[in-house]
Parts: sequence; C-alpha cells; structure tokens
Amino acid sequence: MAMTITEKILAAHCGKNKVEEGEFIQVNADVAMGNDVTAPLSIKKFKEWGGEKVFDKEKVVLIPDHFTPNKDIKSAEQSLILRHFAREQEVVNYFEVGRVGIEHIFLPERGLILPGDVVIGADSHTCTGGALGAFATGVGSTDLAALWITGQIWLKVPSSIKFIYEGKLKKWVTAKDIILYTIGDIGVDGASYKSMEFSGSIISNFSISGRLTLCNMAVEAGAKNGIIEPDKVTLNYIKKKAKRDYHLYYSDPQAKYIEIKRYNVSKIEPQVAFPFLPSNVKGISEIGEINVDQVFIGSCTNGSLEDLRIAAKVLEGRKIHPEVRMIVIPATPFIYLEALKEGLIQIFLEAGGVVGPSTCGPCLGGHMGVLAEGEVAVSTTNRNFVGRMGHLESKVYLANPAIAAASAVKGRIASPEEIK
Repeated sequence: MAMTITEKILAAHCGKNKVEEGEFIQVNADVAMGNDVTAPLSIKKFKEWGGEKVFDKEKVVLIPDHFTPNKDIKSAEQSLILRHFAREQEVVNYFEVGRVGIEHIFLPERGLILPGDVVIGADSHTCTGGALGAFATGVGSTDLAALWITGQIWLKVPSSIKFIYEGKLKKWVTAKDIILYTIGDIGVDGASYKSMEFSGSIISNFSISGRLTLCNMAVEAGAKNGIIEPDKVTLNYIKKKAKRDYHLYYSDPQAKYIEIKRYNVSKIEPQVAFPFLPSNVKGISEIGEINVDQVFIGSCTNGSLEDLRIAAKVLEGRKIHPEVRMIVIPATPFIYLEALKEGLIQIFLEAGGVVGPSTCGPCLGGHMGVLAEGEVAVSTTNRNFVGRMGHLESKVYLANPAIAAASAVKGRIASPEEIK
C-alpha cells in the first residue's frame, strides 16, 4: 500500500507495515520535550500517576526558554521545578540558561531532531521539527506526562495535503511570506488535524532555516504536523550534528492526499498578516499607512542567523525611527555568537535597537517587549491573536525580517524597497 512520508514514519514507530488516515495508533517517541511553561504540570502529573523513572533519560528534553532569564518569582519557581526534575531523573538533555535557546530552533541545531523521528513536545510549535523530515507535533502537558511514563503516545493518523511551490521568488520574498500566503489561502482551519507536506523546487532551494519557518507555522493552519522530505540540504545540515541513527522516508508516488495545492510563487509579494489572525494577509503593496510603536525580530519563526542577516542588510548604516523601539532576539546562543562575529549585533545596536538573550519573551507577551494599550507592533513571530503580545487593545502585524527592519526605519509598515 502506498503511503505518505508521515504515514511511513508513524507506521515504523508503532510496529506496523502500514497505517491509514483516521486510524488510532500507539506510537513510540524519539523525543519527548517540555519547557518552563508546560513541563511543570507534566512533572506534577508524572508524580501523581506514580511515575518513578522517565522511560528514557536521553529522549526526555527539558528546555527553559519561555520566561527565561526569569522575569519574576513565579517564572523562577517554574524553572526550578524543571531543574530539580532534571537532576532527579538524570535527564541528559536539560539545558540551563546561557546554554539554551528557543526550543524549536535549538533542538535541530543540537542534532536532537533527526530525519524519521517522532518528536512530541508540549508546545504547539513543535511542528517546526518537520523541516528535517521528522513527524513532529505538539501535545498537552498531561499527554507529555503519560509519554514520560510509558514512552508512547496515542495518535490518530492524519490525512495529508500536499503543497507544491514552483516559480521564482521576487526580491525580499522569504519562506515567511510563502507560509503566510498559504495560510491566507486555506485559512486558519484549512489543514485542521492534517499533515501539511511541503514540496516543489522552491522548497528544495530553501535552506533549513527557511524550512523551519515553513513548518513552524503549519499549526497556524490547524495542521497536526508540517513536513518536508529530507534531501541533500537536510543531510548536509545534520551530518556533523547527528549522534545516533536516523532514517530517511519519502512519500510514495501513489500516496493518497485529500488535496494537492499548487502555487506559482512568482506572483507572491512580501506578505503582512493583519490583526487578529495569521490568515488575514495582504501584500505589502496593499498596506496603506500604518504607524508602528515596536518592531520585534526573532522567535522560533524568524530568529535564525539567516533572518538576522536579512534584517541587518536593511538596517546597516541607518537609524531606527525616533518613535519606534526595535527588539532583536537571536533564537539560540550559537546564532547570537555568529551574529556577533559577523557584525550584525553592532548594526542593530548602532541603528538604535536592543538585542536580548535567546528567549521566547515578547512573542507570547511574556517579557522583554510587552505591548501597552493601543500600541502597534510589527513582529516576525507566528501569532497575532488578540492580546498575544500584551494588552488586549494592542495590535500585532506579522511580517518577514526585511519588512520588520524597514518598518523600524520608517516608523510605519514599510517595504525594504523604500529604504534608500
């Protein structure tokens, strides 16, 4: 029977030769991740349910990245719960502040997600890991606790939609624009509990950073997972990172999809998602005059070195508008260090921005960039729901790093083409 890449990975992890969409299965996990927001509840349930030892101390991953460096006493206590549990359980993959980054970028960077894996995380953007040809999906904290005890999780095999992208990208159009355009096309529930399989020549030419961005926002269309078949780009990325075996899976030519969507990217310009949905997108030429108070460049969506380079290219030799504040957060310490070596951090600081340590921070209205009533932000993050980055009366516009940087200079949502 022909299967998709997602079905093949799931079949291999539940001991079956084949699985079919809609089938309920018990799946063995390769990665079981929690963070400082979600894992404390998992730890509580783990102990309430009689858990003594986690199923595999090398497969459990604990990442304090949301409210770290700790913003208050409560967040410090949350992190302390993780720290104590990691020591008690001898968790190999616990990473302390200063040596940790935003989980969805940090795990691939450290070789903790590899092709063919089943990655389960108590965070909705765990789907980012599909960029490496893994099945990666988010679950609730109680599901994670059960997984830590048993090493397994129950899943319904998702049906798949194939997205094929061809053509030639316009200047300043990035993976962020492609996924925003796609979500704008199908809606925030257009892939509800489905697998979004990204393919085509455009995807093949994307770096891992671009692929991570694509898969990261699959959940904004309601998807169970986003996934890209591994290729030479994938293998080049993991060759020095992989410290265990991995498996390459590919969709069969006769695999069943409930829909195949084709896009000519030549027609796509840089996109901006208006409040209060990631699907509420417009091309940059349709924006009009929208003044901004804050620009945020970072997050698991656009905090890569590649993203920082794009922003720095726009900002070099320029100053941020006097009525705008710009916050830049590299996704991991490694990215921060490389940006420092390349002079990108200097560009941001000389422009009048502030650079913070690797953390989720402003993305979820956590800290280091919370919006006040009536304020407007342009953000390279993944969600612009009501109150997402602060006050319920604030507004968030989602965009790529080039638009974010140009907006910081102009004081309004702007195209990098306007920066002379």
